Amino acid sequence: MLSGRSVGVQLHPTSLPGGRLGPEAFAFVDWLAAAGARWWQVLPLNPPDEFGSPYASASAFASWSGLVADPESRVEPSELRAFRARQGRWCDDWASYAGDDAVEEQVRFEREWLALRGYAAGRGVRVIGDVPIYVAVDGCDHRAHPQLFLPLEELVAGAPPDDLNDLGQLWGNPLYDWQAMAADDYRWWVERMRRVLDLVDVFRIDHFRGFAGYWTVPAGAETAREGWWSPGPGRSLFRAAEEVLGPLPVIAEDLGVITEDVHELRDALGFPGMVVLLWSLSGPADNPHRLENHRVNQAVYTSTHDTDTLVGFTGDEDAWPLVERALSSRCALAIVPVQDVLGLGSEARMNRPGEVGGANWQWRLEPGQLTHGHAARLRAASDASGRA
Repeated sequence: MLSGRSVGVQLHPTSLPGGRLGPEAFAFVDWLAAAGARWWQVLPLNPPDEFGSPYASASAFASWSGLVADPESRVEPSELRAFRARQGRWCDDWASYAGDDAVEEQVRFEREWLALRGYAAGRGVRVIGDVPIYVAVDGCDHRAHPQLFLPLEELVAGAPPDDLNDLGQLWGNPLYDWQAMAADDYRWWVERMRRVLDLVDVFRIDHFRGFAGYWTVPAGAETAREGWWSPGPGRSLFRAAEEVLGPLPVIAEDLGVITEDVHELRDALGFPGMVVLLWSLSGPADNPHRLENHRVNQAVYTSTHDTDTLVGFTGDEDAWPLVERALSSRCALAIVPVQDVLGLGSEARMNRPGEVGGANWQWRLEPGQLTHGHAARLRAASDASGRA
């Protein structure tokens, strides 16, 4: 999937000045082109939950109308009919859940987003999206297709204990009934991937390890420590999707508690995985995030939306040498969050896992904060590393 060497920048549209699409989004595309960046990575475009998280959306298919620059723009009946004809597989469920007006909001979003994406393609910039593995409790998908999920009164999703959290993480999402999914040729997942590919060129799958084996927690457990591993669908889900959609342009988020079966699944599918330069600054010689252990078919991130920024993590006011170090990696793709381009500290973090509400998902660029000088600096580093 990754050919040649390239660089991208991560910025969710909510972090644009004004927090939505429109002129600032087009200006950001121009900035990316000037910086030599070939990729714009966003977080999930789905409606966020009440705390602003796009990873806990009421729909795995719908986009967030809050990003629309012109929410009062007219939707013609012909436009609405055409959208329903293309997206009827899921938009009828969304209309039943959120109301008929919610479908018009989807038309407005798609109209603006596809115009922006087309403009980006013309400037040599493609879009990387993001797909959370799980859906929200009692969200649209859970409510419309209960037969595809395990009973919440019995089992829920979570993550096992690790070095960062000795209790694990008790997420509480409904778990998929993978046998039921397989009996339907994974149609729900195939349609989900089809929908995301309507909107982006490549997509990252969050918590990829859950497709090899997922942490299962009994309902009513006080912590995730009471859980166990259950086998995921493995290759069969992705092979079913490839039969319908063709080769899948996927980046596998293979971070966290990773076992050998996860690596085997990732490599059997040919998906690039991830490394994070911020995590290379400590640990043993075999730490996969260390520069000498990087692989070509891989994406290196200076930091992520779930970590501190480079400056915040290191305490060094000038962490730009670490950006240049990431770009020097043998990894085909290098992604730099805007916060690291700007050299911002912990105050600019996007998310603090385990904390609900507060400043999470609220960070936003100030008008004019991202300058031509920042573009020139990233362009020079991209040129030097053969990525521009």
